[in-house]
Amino acid sequence: MIARGHHGVIVTQPAPTPTAVDAARALGVDVGAITKSLVFLLDDDPVLLLVSGAHEVDLRLTGERLEGKLTQAPADMVQEVTGQPIGGVAPVGHPTNLPTWVDTALAGHRELWAAGGHPNTVFRTSFRELVRITAGLPIDVD
Repeated sequence: MIARGHHGVIVTQPAPTPTAVDAARALGVDVGAITKSLVFLLDDDPVLLLVSGAHEVDLRLTGERLEGKLTQAPADMVQEVTGQPIGGVAPVGHPTNLPTWVDTALAGHRELWAAGGHPNTVFRTSFRELVRITAGLPIDVD
């Protein structure tokens, strides 16, 4: 994260927070301020969607917006392309450079929280910073 211009401060939680609801509860924030890092296949290529914890991705509509067919990536592929466990996938720090899109709903929160690469870790960011450090493109996912 530091290489991408983020301060790189990771907060360790006393217990795993593998879901957006768990993370929001532990941090005392709105679930919409939690950033879920989700790997999908766009046609046959892995992509990363950074999604508000309050949203579910509409595969059909989001796929149309991305001009392809969007499907959930298999768990083993998520681990392979991110190098991180499901429930702790961070928006950055992957061994592969995944094309990334950022849910525009996240812009409605001054402060965002995202996983830090492990189910017990998170870091604070903002929509603007998240777009910058991931080289992501804003998109509506629902």
